[in-house]
Amino acid sequence: MDFWTLANAVTSGLLIGLVYGLSALGLSVIFGVIRIVNFAHGEIMVMGMFFALLMFRWLGLDPLLSVPLAAALLFAFGYVLQLFVVSRVSHLPEHMQFLLLAAIAIMIVSALLMIFGPDAQGVQVGYAWDSFAVGELLIDYPKMFAAIASVIVAALLLAFFKYTMTGKAIRACADNRTGAQVVGLNVGRLYALTFGVGAACLGAAGAIILLLFEVHPYLAPGYTLLAFVIVIIGGLGSLFGALVAGILIGVSEALAALLFQPSMKSAFSFALLIFVLLLRPQGLLGKAIR
Repeated sequence: MDFWTLANAVTSGLLIGLVYGLSALGLSVIFGVIRIVNFAHGEIMVMGMFFALLMFRWLGLDPLLSVPLAAALLFAFGYVLQLFVVSRVSHLPEHMQFLLLAAIAIMIVSALLMIFGPDAQGVQVGYAWDSFAVGELLIDYPKMFAAIASVIVAALLLAFFKYTMTGKAIRACADNRTGAQVVGLNVGRLYALTFGVGAACLGAAGAIILLLFEVHPYLAPGYTLLAFVIVIIGGLGSLFGALVAGILIGVSEALAALLFQPSMKSAFSFALLIFVLLLRPQGLLGKAIR
């Protein structure tokens, strides 16, 4: 194996890892603020993938151009879901929350099966097989565009939480819910906004990832599990940690496929998870566990 073969694998993994990181941001946002684990994570993202697929078929819209539309649609879905459904069980034990969100996940998969069927479907954009070379480094246009779009969406999300009044109010709720209520913040509305923002992030990630992979309803549980791995490695509630962990997972999968075989990708991801849990249980950028 020469240097350029290894460099190409790492570059490919890096680009895909940025998309993975964006997909995990939605889970990190919701857990970091509401303290509810969204077990319908992958299903919501697959909804975004199917929406982008419909926009491509009906309007000829590139999946990247569908990103704002998918984000807006899933924001509305997440807002309503939190406001009228999830909030009703937020005070119940964690296993009750799990059962509710697992039931929602099953309902979403069943609905997608009825509408789209079980077969894998994808889009064929004009640049699907195009690439450019930097020396002997070969970069695919779809992966590069997907990575750039993921970075833009992630930057917008981080800027929202850091610089806007609503974002600061949401962070205040995450730090101290009682204190936020005392100063007059509408915590219920802010929680609904948070779930909506997390779902919007998933909608954007779904539209972007459609450039790289085909979609079918049974894809969702795999993405949910992948997001859990990324968020735990990065640190629960850490947005930047989710991006870093996504890159690590993408690179580790690419190296596993190159050095061993593609079926070893998941083994490497979980080996990385075990390694991080043993050495740093709070995750790479998470707060120390006391």
